[in-house]
Amino acid sequence: MRIGVLRLTDSAPAIIAQEFGFFAEEDVPAVLSVEPSWGNIADKLAHGFLDAAVILPPLAFALTQGLRGAPCHLIVPQAVNLGGNAITLSREVVDALAPVSTSGSAAVLEWSRHFAAWVHARQDGPVRLAVVHQFSTHNLLLRYWLVAGGMDPDRDVAFTYIPPSRMVEALARGMIDGFCAGAPWGDIAAAETRAVNIVSSHGIWRNGPEKVFAVRQDFADKNAELLQAALRALLRAGQYCDDPDHAAAVAAILARPEYLAVSPQRVLTALPGAGPGERYWQQPGLRFFAHAATMPWLSHAEWYLRQMQRWGMLPAQIPVEDVAAAVYRPDLLRRAAQSLGISVPAIDSKTEGHLKSWTLEGTSAPIAMEPDGFFDL
Repeated sequence: MRIGVLRLTDSAPAIIAQEFGFFAEEDVPAVLSVEPSWGNIADKLAHGFLDAAVILPPLAFALTQGLRGAPCHLIVPQAVNLGGNAITLSREVVDALAPVSTSGSAAVLEWSRHFAAWVHARQDGPVRLAVVHQFSTHNLLLRYWLVAGGMDPDRDVAFTYIPPSRMVEALARGMIDGFCAGAPWGDIAAAETRAVNIVSSHGIWRNGPEKVFAVRQDFADKNAELLQAALRALLRAGQYCDDPDHAAAVAAILARPEYLAVSPQRVLTALPGAGPGERYWQQPGLRFFAHAATMPWLSHAEWYLRQMQRWGMLPAQIPVEDVAAAVYRPDLLRRAAQSLGISVPAIDSKTEGHLKSWTLEGTSAPIAMEPDGFFDL
């Protein structure tokens, strides 16, 4: 089973499943392929050089709908993590903005308004912002945040697409004014280029979904039991990565040259268990298991699909409910979880926008859930 990953902290469950033997214990002949960009992963999935990947939800939909080349139908039987992205601006831009005087969700909105005021007042044309791919959570969440402050992303921003691991270099060389990327690259930019992480994806959408585990439909159809074994391994690895006591071990593995090739401390800051002064900007640490982090919620899929339609990436006439149900497969996650005695949500969709902690009915036990509201609610 050839599985693609990028140099991102989100890749932790797949990497840990390989390195700590979870794949082997489930008899999954997994081969990890660390790719340089989301474009590489998409192309290799489309042409059959990868069977599965830790991928961006919008990119999975784009491949299935044939929005970038020939259609390649994927299914998403498991989510990988909640949170992990940051909006990072150069120090020069931040110094030019009016100071933010609030905190929490109010600060997220205030940052957006001050950034919009600066962009509208400058005489140098659109601001240069980078995201990791056109069909990315980063692009959609960044646009959502920009609009809240009064900006028109298609008019006020010159978007460019840069692989996550190249963001720091692009910012340091002055090629862009800021970027939105996953951990650990915002933290590295702040440490190495004096950039500032002003807003996290958790600040925009609390406990919002990030990466998912996607599999080619034809591979899943021919290898149903192998897929179940892989899901079990990833569930076990997600539990391991979510334990604060394991944060140092996980960071040490991910930091290796063959994976992220960065300092373990830079990886540690985004993991559950990082100290109060070490946390990735405005985030409680990525979640790989708790609060139903592995659930491929149809409501998550539908939100991203509607945002894709909002920005003209997906034809407006396509019924998002049908696309979501064809790609996201919570039934497959439930089967794998049941075999491990793990409780997962008993429903396929939920209301997005809880402002307080709540409890969800699980397949074998209630599941504690954290807020999942947006900053502008």
